[in-house]
Amino acid sequence: MPHPADILTVTLNPALDIATAADHVRPGPKLRCDPPAIDPGGGGVNVARVIRRLGTPVRALVAVAGPTGERLVALMRAERVETLTLEAPEETRLGLAVTDRATGGQYRFAFPGPAWTKRRAAAIPRIIAEAAQPGGFVVLSGSQPPGFAADFPERVARALARGGARLVIDTSGPALARLAEAPPAPAARPYVLRMDSGEAEALAGHPLPGRADTADFAQDLARRGAAEIVVVARGADGSTLATATSRIHAAGAPVPVVSKVGAGDSFVGAFTRALARGAAPARALQEGSAAASAAVTTPATELCRPREVRRLITACALCRV
Repeated sequence: MPHPADILTVTLNPALDIATAADHVRPGPKLRCDPPAIDPGGGGVNVARVIRRLGTPVRALVAVAGPTGERLVALMRAERVETLTLEAPEETRLGLAVTDRATGGQYRFAFPGPAWTKRRAAAIPRIIAEAAQPGGFVVLSGSQPPGFAADFPERVARALARGGARLVIDTSGPALARLAEAPPAPAARPYVLRMDSGEAEALAGHPLPGRADTADFAQDLARRGAAEIVVVARGADGSTLATATSRIHAAGAPVPVVSKVGAGDSFVGAFTRALARGAAPARALQEGSAAASAAVTTPATELCRPREVRRLITACALCRV
């Protein structure tokens, strides 16, 4: 197999994730919790961790500050993720997930990240482009911090185009809406745009109950130039991929759901890794779906386990839609 293309993940709003459990989660009394599990978090951080777990080298560019940021970086390097740092404006944020053992419900609390000035935010596309390798992949994943414009992903894509790196985007909010509603010029077009079913339905303005409905929506985005490849996750049903000329679905594997945290990041990690290793998009979709299925079988904020990913690939059957 040829040497895989370089992968750089970008996380501008990371978090040090704390996960615990209590017998009951209710207002009033002090809740006695389990000892916390502490992991580095944020979209691109988790994507990089998944890629490294699956045995492929990866670099992670992370904006951090303060003791919390230092701890996050130390945890990433302990997992053998090559970590490059940017100085964030303020202390790195925390994330909290608490599981109620009585009901199995999981309560997830996300705090806002530090606000960036427009001047500092404007310099980031150039920094990303300088860190990227020609012909490699750059994964821009997770929420944008306050201060970043909605067209930030387009600016990154334009900066990367000069060196031939391909951009994979998994974002939300105004940045996602802009890509979908006002597709960028070819020079600022991402290679892959991924979203979940709730985001897709919000953009479509109506439910997408079946795979064909999702494929119609994704293909329309691809044909209008939102991205070369559009992927929409359909929860336990798997994920649908469309280009301007093709559409395919990878089923989700039938597995017990312990925690849905990390399923999307596990998908993006395995999907991008497969592309970087030369796999066709259909095979990448299948590996991504297996990783997402594997992730939901793990507790709290834990990501997919490599052995389980390999076992589930054949269960994520491909079909045309």
